[in-house]
Amino acid sequence: MFRELRLSQAFVELADTLVDDFDVVDFMTLLTERCVELLGATDGGLMLLDSLGDLHVVASSSEQMRTLELLELQSSEGPCLDAYHTGEATGADDVGAISLNWPAFGAHVRDAGYHSIYAFPMRLRTDVIGALNMFNTDQAPWDADDLKLAQALADVATIGLLHHRAMHDAKLLSTQLQTALGSRVAIEQAEGLLAERLETTTEDAFARLRRYARSHNLLLARVAADLVAGTLPDDAIDAHPHR
Repeated sequence: MFRELRLSQAFVELADTLVDDFDVVDFMTLLTERCVELLGATDGGLMLLDSLGDLHVVASSSEQMRTLELLELQSSEGPCLDAYHTGEATGADDVGAISLNWPAFGAHVRDAGYHSIYAFPMRLRTDVIGALNMFNTDQAPWDADDLKLAQALADVATIGLLHHRAMHDAKLLSTQLQTALGSRVAIEQAEGLLAERLETTTEDAFARLRRYARSHNLLLARVAADLVAGTLPDDAIDAHPHR
């Protein structure tokens, strides 16, 4: 009963990413901690994809686990890499199978004292953004329910992370749009002011503003704001009427 309660709490924790002070590393560390706790693993770790398409270690339950994850990346083989590339869970239940599947990395695993290792993709449909590693010193294999649970925890964390990214991108786009709209208002004010003072059209006033901004390597919105504020004289703009 206690495990079911902790499991339900873990799913709530891993779904809660819509907070202002969201920390990706802390969130991924929480995922590894909950998997170790709920599945009885010895250690856990997690790799995520960066914007350039490279995997990086972002969470580890111990320094030894972090070292092994770095060695996995260095040797370019291991369950985490396989889970990421295939989008499927993978693992090995004994030292012999580990060495057979990943000869170079398997030697490091054996030396560290682990006897079974598993990895689960961080995925949403066909979108794979990383992988979760679970290592055990106990050679007893996990059963099918344990493997499904580990994947479910990885899945809900992935959904939470991608949801946060989507919200962040949406907020960034909204902020950029508001900034653009605010800039447009200032530019229109400057257009009207300059057109009136120079007795020209707003189209010509805009062209003058734009030419001045480009020739001085300034933002158009900055030039417009300075003109409206009176810190940029009209004749400075008028000096570049048709360049």
